[in-house]
Amino acid sequence: MAKKDTISLGFEEKIWKAADVLRGNLSPSQYKNIVLGLIFLKYVSDCFDVKYQEFLKDEYADEEDKDEYTAENVFFVPAESRWSKISEAAHTPQIGVVIDNAMIAIERENDKLKGILPINYARPELDKRRLGEVVDIFTNVEMVSAGEERDLLGRTYEYCIKMFASQEGKNAGEFYTPSCIVRTLVEILQPFKGRVFDPCCGSGGMFVQSLEFLKNHKGNLREISIFGQEFNAETWKIAQMNLAIHGIDANLGNSYADSFTNDKHPTLKADFVMANPPFNLSDWGQSSLKDDVRWKFGLPPASNANFAWMQHMIHHMSPKGRMGIVLANGSLSSQTGGEGEIRKNIIEADLVEGIVALPSQLFYSTGIPVCLWFLAKDKPQKGKTVFIDARNDYGVMVTRRLRELQDDDIKDLADIFDEFRRGVLEPYPGICAVATTEEIAKQDYVLTPGRYVGIADEEEDGESFEVKVSRLSTEISELFSQSREQENEIRVQLSKIGINL
Repeated sequence: MAKKDTISLGFEEKIWKAADVLRGNLSPSQYKNIVLGLIFLKYVSDCFDVKYQEFLKDEYADEEDKDEYTAENVFFVPAESRWSKISEAAHTPQIGVVIDNAMIAIERENDKLKGILPINYARPELDKRRLGEVVDIFTNVEMVSAGEERDLLGRTYEYCIKMFASQEGKNAGEFYTPSCIVRTLVEILQPFKGRVFDPCCGSGGMFVQSLEFLKNHKGNLREISIFGQEFNAETWKIAQMNLAIHGIDANLGNSYADSFTNDKHPTLKADFVMANPPFNLSDWGQSSLKDDVRWKFGLPPASNANFAWMQHMIHHMSPKGRMGIVLANGSLSSQTGGEGEIRKNIIEADLVEGIVALPSQLFYSTGIPVCLWFLAKDKPQKGKTVFIDARNDYGVMVTRRLRELQDDDIKDLADIFDEFRRGVLEPYPGICAVATTEEIAKQDYVLTPGRYVGIADEEEDGESFEVKVSRLSTEISELFSQSREQENEIRVQLSKIGINL
């Protein structure tokens, strides 16, 4: 028998190989759910099997008692859903039916998973031969291991979500926010303790990074509560599986729903609110929500939901709450549809703690410039806002089309906010500056960082102005002379073939 691959050797790439097997048979949006569902099925089966083997050795345990597994925070996998049964059927025409039945049985035995798992593997358009090949790939990859390596499965799930985002392009924004942007939000907000809320949570990346932040800073995971909502049905299911794989207990509502018209957490007041809502969303339902209590700072225009999202999130902030939101740059200066007045009212309420203008090409789904807004109900620096222009000096191109913020970039941005909150930030021309509400008012409440940070100082080269002018004049004169010589040579050559200019 061939030795199985382990999760320490190219695990993410091996799983992604499973997606490539289905390429051409299904669109990325379709095979995304197939592959992610199989990752989850294999994961819960492997976790169950590890615990099953432990119970076999324990004379006081019943290896087929569901309660034994629930007590250990492990999903119970009935006999027909265990991977050995899936693997046996890999090369039969019934493989799709076998997988669907396995998903149904797991949902039946685990209340937390009801209505979440994909049950569509038997559909005719899914090539069963290719599906069997995917099953073989998964069979030869161990998804659980001893110690901390087990956490790599969660990382792999996130990796596959990222790779599917790169395949889907403009549609990726529905379920994926680049991890570097999520990490920036989290590192600046610092969710150490309290309730974390994302009203358009996609695949759950904000929550995963919040928990990673706690782990990295030696925080207590039990002191964080997760709340979210998602409108897209398939994305809501992906988020539920993602959080389950990471061991995150979250409340994403009892179903997918529109945050504006069917708020699943109407009384929630969160300590940390973060989101990457759809940019410049139109037709968001304004006509039926004109008198909504959430529009404290003004009715958002029907043609753009940017300030609807912002006010929805402000509404859910606790008295000490902090908030981070990704928006299109137009939100910083737009005056249409009353947006300028809404922005003014939010600024005058002293809620805006900081603005970060991000570099371009950070998203798979859009090329438009975007920014980060940070708001706080109880700002450490009253009447002041920090502005950061990160467009030119942050991030590196990782492909011809995609840029990523690096660890040092994210740390630098978080450090700027930390120094600002402590009142010790020194302005850095071209990068960061602090402005009072009065100074912002003089700019007509426009929040574009470039208006406040100025232009970076150029390094002095030690050459005096007079010497520099003389040198440059000589260089220009020489270039003009060379230009005339080249022009004359061209005329001579053209005259040889009968062209006289």
